Parts: sequence; structure tokens; C-alpha cells
Amino acid sequence: MHHHGYTWFGSAHELLKDGPRRPSHLEFRSSRVVPLECAHWLLKPASFVQGTWTDPRQAAEWFGRQVRSHAASFASQHDRETAPRLADAVGGRAERVARGEDVVGGWYLTGQRFLSVCLIACDPHRLRPEIPCPAATTSP
Repeated sequence: MHHHGYTWFGSAHELLKDGPRRPSHLEFRSSRVVPLECAHWLLKPASFVQGTWTDPRQAAEWFGRQVRSHAASFASQHDRETAPRLADAVGGRAERVARGEDVVGGWYLTGQRFLSVCLIACDPHRLRPEIPCPAATTSP
């Protein structure tokens, strides 16, 4: 079991277009927008993977770094105030990763932007075991 890390940072308006966020859509594989179902990240090209971890703590720390790097841009004052605590909450995320769960976060940012940070369980995904690891489907 391992987890792949994905981030998407873009226009919040892109989230309203659910076609490219569905695997059946022609643009799905090439679109970097977050899929509607988190496990579907694994159907995207392996080049979209921003990191792979077998160690739950390392995966959780990566998640926290992603949150921390964008915290000043969170649109909500409440989110900006709680972001440091969220970024430092490694233990809880590491426990979820160790259990084979996905860890997913999404925040609206200033300027009508959106940030999605995901740790997606792989090999196998517990809800979608039929989806192969993106690294295994990539030609050498």
C-alpha cells in the first residue's frame, strides 16, 4: 500500500464544469482539474503524481506543507486562522493514511481560485480496487 499526492490549483469556475472531471469525458485524462471522485485521480497520467509515499508520516507532512504554502491566500478568515493548526496536524492524517484511507482537502482562495490537496491510496484503493496504479500503467 502506498499513497500518491496530487494538488490542483486553479479557477474555481473550472470546478463548475463537471464534464472534464468525469472519466467518461474526452478531456478527463488531459485535464488537471480535480476529479469528482477522488479515486479517479489514479486514472490520470502518472505525470500528475506529485509524490508517492509508503511512510504515512511523510505523506501527512507533505499534505501539511501544501496547505501551509497557500494558507495566506485562503478566502475565508476562519480558514486562514486555522490553517497553521491544520498544516501541523500530521498525526491524524498519518493515522488515516496508515489505515489506507484517502486524505482530501479543498479551499477557496482569494481571486476566485481553488486549491485541492489529496493523498490517494493506491495498490489497491479500498473503494476502487479495480483501478490500477498510475505508475504501473505507464510505459517505460
